[in-house]
Amino acid sequence: MSRDSSQTHAHETHTDTIDPAGMRVIWLLLVAAFVAILNETTMAIAIPELNVSLGIPPELGQWLTSAFMLTMAVVIPTTGFLLQRFTTRQIFLAAMILFTSGTLICLVSPGFGLLLVGRVVQAGGTGIMMPLLMTTMMNVVPPHSRGRMMGRVGLVISLAPAIGPTMSGIVLDSLGWRWLFGIVLPIGLIALALGAKWMTNLGESTHAPIDVVSIILSVFAFGGIVFGLSQFGGGHDAAAGGSSTTGLAWGTIAAGIVFLALFVWRQLFLQRGDRALLDLRVFASRNYVIAVIIMAVVALAMFGTFSLLPLYLQNVAGLNATQSGLVLLPGSILMGVLAPIMGRIYDARGPRTLLVPGSIMIAAAMFAYSTVVVGTPTWVLVVIQTVMSLGLAASFTPLFSASLGSLERKLYSHGSAALNTLQQVAGAAGTALLISIYSSALHSGQAAGQSVPEAGAPGAQSAFLLAACIALVPVVLSFFIRKPEDQEDTPAEVVSLVPEAPAE
Repeated sequence: MSRDSSQTHAHETHTDTIDPAGMRVIWLLLVAAFVAILNETTMAIAIPELNVSLGIPPELGQWLTSAFMLTMAVVIPTTGFLLQRFTTRQIFLAAMILFTSGTLICLVSPGFGLLLVGRVVQAGGTGIMMPLLMTTMMNVVPPHSRGRMMGRVGLVISLAPAIGPTMSGIVLDSLGWRWLFGIVLPIGLIALALGAKWMTNLGESTHAPIDVVSIILSVFAFGGIVFGLSQFGGGHDAAAGGSSTTGLAWGTIAAGIVFLALFVWRQLFLQRGDRALLDLRVFASRNYVIAVIIMAVVALAMFGTFSLLPLYLQNVAGLNATQSGLVLLPGSILMGVLAPIMGRIYDARGPRTLLVPGSIMIAAAMFAYSTVVVGTPTWVLVVIQTVMSLGLAASFTPLFSASLGSLERKLYSHGSAALNTLQQVAGAAGTALLISIYSSALHSGQAAGQSVPEAGAPGAQSAFLLAACIALVPVVLSFFIRKPEDQEDTPAEVVSLVPEAPAE
């Protein structure tokens, strides 16, 4: 029997109910995660408008996204330790104070510099929120109900992107970019106030000293890799210093890989005494490793596509910001509606029932996007995006549930930190890869005298085709995901009526 299937969790009781205090904490975290994701999804469509309003070139404006991703990549690896060292209440309040403070800075910023600072502060809070939510979920929810509860996480993850781009488009076209932060700020303040009143501590915190060397190595490792990748996706013109930027990108990535090797070596040494900043024993679980690989590949294709899609819709298809947001709306709403249903299907049938068709739909949507041309009807784009959203809805719940459920309880926070870190790095890689392909074709076409739509369409096709090929990897790996044995258990009152699921 594998390590995954032999895990026992003595702390968990087989009941259909969740502790009321734990459930209240989960709902508070869901609200906070919704606010954080809503903030991030409003920015994708806003970057072109911000470039114009602030009078900055695209490669500088891209830093409003790149700096956010860079900060997330630095913060998330530390959350495995932080969630064990500090209480749930302390972590939640710190994250929300950072997020709301950053939002306020963005709202009042007179120009690009302070706006960038605000985005970095925002990212500090956002980077903590999702690992906190997922770790708390794993600790509070009984194994046989995790799919259902992860479905609620999927609802939040879907609903915010459904509202974000559409809201962003309407606000940009009618009120101006400051209102993007003016709308998010009061929601964040309400979440902070609710947390200050109702957030309670779950579990026990440890008192192990934090390893400063690990933090420094983590900053240069994950920060260096994400920074290097962001340089490829800056949309710069090769004729205007692109070659030097490319050299900087490769050099930074190489340095990041060296520091990553040192970081791994340091963690392997520290985890012998349970003092690691990021405990790498999570990768001893085969099921966890497969799920993380699938999640990383999905993130690479998804974040890359979602970064490229607004450029295609506005520069090639000729849609305005509001119309671009509306293209994404139907699929995101459907994804949110189906997320709880997907969770129940996972609890009843396991991961493959969802993950196999879900990964196929994601790849199919990518291939469909690779056929878009200048005159592709908008309704076709809506259908393609809806298919992709269905695939994502069917993939997220089984991946989150099966991956973290394969770990020992003490490794939940580290497993969540590693999962979210790799997701961020893969997302940065996908954005860099697809935007670079698109930008290269766009600049070449414009240099040859083509218009922006004529030059951009082939670049978008090539980028989406590459993403489609990458998306085939999860299709194969999805057949190897297993449901952790403890999630196969049924509630105590019906154990005698239902035979125990065979160990895998």
